[in-house]
Amino acid sequence: MQKKPRLLVTRHMPDNVTTRIRRDYDATLNPTDRIMSPEELVSAAEGMDAMMICGSEKITPALLEALPDSVRMIATYSVGHEHIDLAAARAHGVTITNTPKVLDAAVAEVAMLCLLGAARRGHEGQTLVRQGKWASWNSTMLLGKQVSGARIGILGLGGIGQAVAAAARGFGMQVHYHNRNRLPQEEESGARYHATAAELFAVSDFLSISCPSTDETRGMVNADLIAQMPDGAVIVNTARGDIINDGDLIAALESGKLFAAGLDVFANEPNLDPRYRTMENVFLMPHLGSASVETRDAMGFCCLDNLDAFFQGKPCLTPL
Repeated sequence: MQKKPRLLVTRHMPDNVTTRIRRDYDATLNPTDRIMSPEELVSAAEGMDAMMICGSEKITPALLEALPDSVRMIATYSVGHEHIDLAAARAHGVTITNTPKVLDAAVAEVAMLCLLGAARRGHEGQTLVRQGKWASWNSTMLLGKQVSGARIGILGLGGIGQAVAAAARGFGMQVHYHNRNRLPQEEESGARYHATAAELFAVSDFLSISCPSTDETRGMVNADLIAQMPDGAVIVNTARGDIINDGDLIAALESGKLFAAGLDVFANEPNLDPRYRTMENVFLMPHLGSASVETRDAMGFCCLDNLDAFFQGKPCLTPL
């Protein structure tokens, strides 16, 4: 009988994913879900053929240098890969894969949840009801910003951005976008392209951030670009927290330049800027973009499909 590949799974996985891991791999699991230090990762990887990681594991040049030579592949349970030094991985001959496309719809759903929660003052409404302070109806109670017919700017019209656009069209929103390069017309589905971020911000009653975190995009949403937006606009972020300059966003929310924000991701999460917690006009979520049963299973299966292909000598499905 052929020996099963040895796989280190660094975080706890959904039951359906774990069942398949146990069936097909000689796996070391992490049922407590405790985040391991780099030194612990290196020790746990001893004798392993591959690793299945999450965004919590930072694959740095130093870590790659310290990993045992037996580790030939790392599958990340995420679409984002800013936690992995891809150049260093290639230099060490380690194959890296991610999980694109399978989470587009789920993240778009949470983007719309954040957009609607921010626009219609969801946090304040929940607080009013839960604290027993809702006394009666009145015509000016918690007046929000109407979504239907408004302009939505999407920063990054990739798979997730396109799913956000499709959902926004269901509300009759006018879709605008900015990418480094314009998409083919058939992929735009009627969305209007803007060659610069400043042009996009200027027409965005709502701005949804769907671009990856890169050297070019980190801190991109700053005071200068926010100043280009219509007064009373709303910013939504379901991509990565470090794309926003927190100080600049908070200042715009406090001044009234922005009506509200809906945030599912944060810089240094879960240690977000504590000022967000006290702001009534911020709708907060704990990085739940892909958190549906179907999507989290699909992400795990995508990792395992890549691992299966690798150990069968076939091309990986989603290599980086």
